[in-house]
Amino acid sequence: MKLVMKMKNIAAVALVAALAIGAGLSAQQGAQGGGAAQGGQGGAQGQGRGGRGGGGPQQPPGPPLIPATPYKPGIPERTAQDTVITNVRIVVGNGQVIESGHIIIRGGRIATVAAGVPASTQGLRVFNAQGLSAMPGFIDGHKHLNDGPQAESRGRSLLEAGFTTILVSGQAQGTLALAKRYESELNGPRIIPSGAVSVNMTPDEARAAIRAMAEAGVKHTGEIGLTPEPAPPMNEIETLRAIVDEAAKVGVQVNVHAVSSPAMAAAVEAGVRRLVHLPNKDWTSFEQAARVAATGSIVSGLIAFGAPTIDRDSPPPPGCPNPCAGAVVWPRDNTTRFRTGQPWPESIAGANRDAKGRATGTEGAYTILNARRIWDADPNHGTISYSTDQNFADLVVLEHELKSFNIVFSMADIHRIMGPNGARFVGMADQIGTLEQNKLADITLLSGNPTQNIYEMLTTKVVFKEGRLVIDNRPAPAPAAPAPAAGRGRQ
Repeated sequence: MKLVMKMKNIAAVALVAALAIGAGLSAQQGAQGGGAAQGGQGGAQGQGRGGRGGGGPQQPPGPPLIPATPYKPGIPERTAQDTVITNVRIVVGNGQVIESGHIIIRGGRIATVAAGVPASTQGLRVFNAQGLSAMPGFIDGHKHLNDGPQAESRGRSLLEAGFTTILVSGQAQGTLALAKRYESELNGPRIIPSGAVSVNMTPDEARAAIRAMAEAGVKHTGEIGLTPEPAPPMNEIETLRAIVDEAAKVGVQVNVHAVSSPAMAAAVEAGVRRLVHLPNKDWTSFEQAARVAATGSIVSGLIAFGAPTIDRDSPPPPGCPNPCAGAVVWPRDNTTRFRTGQPWPESIAGANRDAKGRATGTEGAYTILNARRIWDADPNHGTISYSTDQNFADLVVLEHELKSFNIVFSMADIHRIMGPNGARFVGMADQIGTLEQNKLADITLLSGNPTQNIYEMLTTKVVFKEGRLVIDNRPAPAPAAPAPAAGRGRQ
């Protein structure tokens, strides 16, 4: 038994080391101009507004930054325009890729996705996307955001990274308020609100909380935390069963925070079908993975939860008031950090520790291999979706998650995880997640080719949300050369 445990620990440490090496290599690739690591809001290779000094998170000095809007006349558009996007590579999201085609948007929905040129453009705005690639708007199935002065700049930052839908975990009142502001007032992604309920309540209290959530128009619980080790106690399971039962009656989706394999298995047996966090405390068994698959459950990523962020700048979103509430800010100084900006691995939340109490960082290995095992348990590969639960610079968060996915998943797999699987996790599989007829026209246009590697997915230039142009970061066209003056031709 000791030999087996020793081998497990060696495997975990080796994989964490490989992840760190991969981060270093990607930093070198970005420095050499690879992909979009240099693009976006400071980019994944951003040089930083926080300077190079200091080892911990720092707030930028000086007065508040420039207000975030307006940044281009007419954007964001308030109403959808009937549009045809032409000359574009289309990554549909279901495995199909059209190398050169067009997308027609009518009434905020996708009317046509086809190869070649449209038969007619009458009545349509023509958007020439030559050199760009279209993907479904990105979906984050678990993130914490708050309303307030920072909401405008943080919403635009998420859009600029390609995200059009976010399931926000929190209190019903706050998440509903944020959703309404992004619908009517601010430029930001679609917010799916959630409400709080706890397994520390009595079953009757939990049922009442679920009913109140539904009456407020909230259709998702926030993350419901279960005790991970050694396993959730029976009183938590009894309350969770009551939550699941009441939620089914009133149409609320239950999302559970289960960070160990026993907690994940207990949640599934209690009737939970949406799990936040991959297990990061242990190895998921074949039997546990098979049970997730057999019940149609989905685990919403956070695959990079335990992996360090290395040699990356995390500036606040442009235009965010100083300090930028909720944003995690740090300079680029080649130190290993947890998502809070504090030193890795000591600051990992609920860190795995050795017999002497030292944080081991093995979470970074467990999530990666558990993701692949849970994925392989389902022949249809519907068991893993995407979420971040991180609030440092949005483009850096995207890169950070993609690097861990890229160790054990292909680009086609990643597209499925971020597209249709993500849509199913948030309960919108019939509306978003793929570029198909009748779905909402949530479209991210990238300057890279996202079928090649993860860095090409960091190149968002244009975003449509329900057919409205909400981000356009294409370079301004060069001014036309002046015509020669009359009578000044060659003598």
